[in-house]
Amino acid sequence: MSDETAAAAELPASAPAAVAASTPPGTNPVPPGHNDYAGHRGLIWLVAAAFFMQALDSTIVNTAVPAMADALHVTPLGMRTALTSYVLTLAIFIPASPWLCDRFGTRRVFSVAIAVFTIGSLLCGMAQSLPQLVGARVLQGLGGAALMPVGRYVLVRSIDKRDFVRAMSTVATVGLLGSVLGPLLGGALAEFASWRMIFLINVPVGIAGMWMNRRFMPDYRLDHAHRFDLFGFLLFAAASAMLLTASELAGGVGQWPKIGLSALLAVVFGALYVWHSRRTEYPVQDLTLLRIRNVWVAIAGNLFTRLGVSGMFLLVVLFLQVGCGWSPLMAGLMMVPQAVGSISAKWAINRLLILMGYRRLLLSNTLIVAVLLASFALLGRGSPMWVIALMMFFYGAFMGLQYTAMNTLVYQDLDVKYASMASSMASTAQYLSMSFGIALASLLMEALLQGDAHDDYVAAFRWTVVLLAVITAAASQIFAQLKKDRGQAAR
Repeated sequence: MSDETAAAAELPASAPAAVAASTPPGTNPVPPGHNDYAGHRGLIWLVAAAFFMQALDSTIVNTAVPAMADALHVTPLGMRTALTSYVLTLAIFIPASPWLCDRFGTRRVFSVAIAVFTIGSLLCGMAQSLPQLVGARVLQGLGGAALMPVGRYVLVRSIDKRDFVRAMSTVATVGLLGSVLGPLLGGALAEFASWRMIFLINVPVGIAGMWMNRRFMPDYRLDHAHRFDLFGFLLFAAASAMLLTASELAGGVGQWPKIGLSALLAVVFGALYVWHSRRTEYPVQDLTLLRIRNVWVAIAGNLFTRLGVSGMFLLVVLFLQVGCGWSPLMAGLMMVPQAVGSISAKWAINRLLILMGYRRLLLSNTLIVAVLLASFALLGRGSPMWVIALMMFFYGAFMGLQYTAMNTLVYQDLDVKYASMASSMASTAQYLSMSFGIALASLLMEALLQGDAHDDYVAAFRWTVVLLAVITAAASQIFAQLKKDRGQAAR
């Protein structure tokens, strides 16, 4: 998950022009001469701080999972609900962010988002049981669902195209810094202080963010926002929640009736949403865009790839801490090479797309990621630290290529007026697949675990990464449906 916030910060090169071309009247345009980088330093750092806070929160929790599980009297793998609930809430509520901005204004929405995220963090730090922690994580997700979309939208509206890339680079760099510091800080706090500090450090950052929001956040809104698709939103949320519930119940004994009922309800709600979306003018997710080849391949490929890789962070932490007996700080240190590799790979993505095109790059890179996943099965309790660090670096590098290529593919061959909806659909699919990926990885490891000894965790880890590698390799066949190209689109 170390690359997720940075990936969300990325926009295609045509994004500023796309937004400008589709900006409706009555949206309080930016005054001429006030849209340069220097004139919006406060706004840029406000959005960067929000990205940093969310990136930190997304990665800092993983390293402390064993300590949190011990304090809350559950197994480490039983903590998956605390991770998936946050990501699922992001997936469900991100589509509502554009309408909220149009209706209530960006300043108010961003302020409420920071406040809700901060209160959720405070409640996470005070939780005394796993259900309390899950409820607080859902509240965090409600706030986090608006932070990144609103921040991106405001920068696109406020910054001149000549300075937009510079502004987004600043935001993405700060977000990546949060991803790098998260595992280290999480491990250090869990080992030398308390896991509760992992959440409580968001409180002063959130208070400072609300103060900055009043000073630097512009207030964009529509004079006449269209009616929100509340019925469609509820159907989509119910289908997603029931599907995750079915996957969560799969690890229990004698749960098959509940699993079947949850899966059936997910199918029913999903079918109702498909029927409803075809009959409403402004659906919360416009499924007609899936008729475009690059859109459906990007979303489906993204979903199945992340299904195989999203739980890897949690698995490695459990392997190192529970299986190998490493300290939380040392386990967190091993997560840093992955983030560094992801940052390093971003310099090469544009050249590779020009040279190979999306089809060849995604086909080959997905298979390489699958091989790297399977290679982790070679690790054991006596594996040298430098070998693990090197493997994590290369895994992060190729995953960085994968994320960026998948996230930008959706915008190829797409009319600018559909860019916002396509971005919302891609983000929703991304976070849905992350929640299911974490659940799948933990369920596989739980099913393969034969006992509570260190060697049992090592053996379960090995078989789990092999199975996830097979799932990831199968996702490459989705990218084979792309048309052959030589990188013209990437240019």
